Amino acid sequence: MRNVVKHDMQADVHHQSPSSRETNRRILALALPTFGQLIAEPTFILIDTAIVGHIGDAALAGLSIGSTIILTAVGLCIFLAYSTTAQVAHLLGAGRRREGLQAGIDGLWLALGIGTVLSIGLFAAAEPLCRALGGSGDVLTQATTYTRAIVLGAPGMLLVYAANGIFRGLQKVRITLIAAVSGAVLNTALDMLFVFVFRWGIAGSGAATLIAQWYMGLFLVVPAILWARADGASLQPRLQGIAAAGGDGLPLFIRTLAIRAAMVATVACAARMGTAVLAGFQAVNSSWNFAMNMLDSVGIAGQTLVAMALGAGDRNQARTLTRATGRAGLMVGAVIGVGFAAIGLFAGRFFSPTANIQILVAVGMVTMGVFFPLQGWMMAIDGILIGARDYRYLAGTCTLTALAYIAVLSLVAGGVAPQLPNDLLRTAVLWTAFNVVLMGGRVLFNGLRVRGDAWMR
Repeated sequence: MRNVVKHDMQADVHHQSPSSRETNRRILALALPTFGQLIAEPTFILIDTAIVGHIGDAALAGLSIGSTIILTAVGLCIFLAYSTTAQVAHLLGAGRRREGLQAGIDGLWLALGIGTVLSIGLFAAAEPLCRALGGSGDVLTQATTYTRAIVLGAPGMLLVYAANGIFRGLQKVRITLIAAVSGAVLNTALDMLFVFVFRWGIAGSGAATLIAQWYMGLFLVVPAILWARADGASLQPRLQGIAAAGGDGLPLFIRTLAIRAAMVATVACAARMGTAVLAGFQAVNSSWNFAMNMLDSVGIAGQTLVAMALGAGDRNQARTLTRATGRAGLMVGAVIGVGFAAIGLFAGRFFSPTANIQILVAVGMVTMGVFFPLQGWMMAIDGILIGARDYRYLAGTCTLTALAYIAVLSLVAGGVAPQLPNDLLRTAVLWTAFNVVLMGGRVLFNGLRVRGDAWMR
């Protein structure tokens, strides 16, 4: 590990821009392991779903409610990874390695603090939250039990986010992939042991996941601490540094909250269109969420490289990396879009035996496939602006876009949808509005921003 610590710095960031092939190679080298790490928490829930489904229908329904709570709460804290990545990479690019790693340690303390408060709060509020999401009777009992078990692992998962930010900033992302894969394996083994052997029911599933989350957190935090200590960073909690990390994270939290609000509004709109539209929406949305992790990994790769270039004061290289990342996002989006649309033509049968639902899934996935290249470019530039620490712009524009989109959805659900003759057209209109207004608005604002130089300041 000592040799790795000594040679971590990328010296070429201070010199001329790399060739196009080398740039693409660097983006790919960061994007592939990052994708594996991004799907860690969804994978945990998927494993829990497969195993809990053998306990009973009430347990599976309870899992659905509990997993919604934890995924939403943890998802809102993704800023811990984004802000830490940008800060660490920026300082490393400026040649201030010790300060960069110190910022990473501050991020870890912030993650531990937020995770602890989140864990205690959700544990105490588990039953009313589960009831608010529709839980009752045995389903409420199962949902509350699962939520109270799994939220105890929230500090571990948020430590994973912050530690991932450190390793992305260091461009050492393979360790994050190892943590994600080994965590998933551990979760599966413990899930089967606790549920099928010990007969702990849904509580065993939650316990397996919380152990896996803490395992991943410690797996990443220990080497991060060793790296920081090797370069003279203090491990003591510094209120000023933690406050600074929180200040960086607040605009990113607002950005994420706006996007989440838009997604909740989309679900509500689909629900108003009828059960069939909502069922088809759920199938398309779950597939889209998985595919978006691939696009997000490209944006995170660009985020890391651009942050380091700007830290070094090399705006020309930042421009070069921005163009390359945008092209990569566009191409990855195009490839995913073709596959998404093609798979969508027959994927409906895996989600529902009903012919009508299968057709609606096909319509939704084909519509989404057409817009995937646009989404790929948008996600890439989103990552670039995060790497440049242009947080307030992103918070403001995402909020404006979400508000405009929610207003459009109100018109669609209340005025347009009731006039349409069938669910097929309602589904097509819903997904078109999603892509044109919500995604298109983010494309517009991101594109306008990177045309100028303000984001590089």
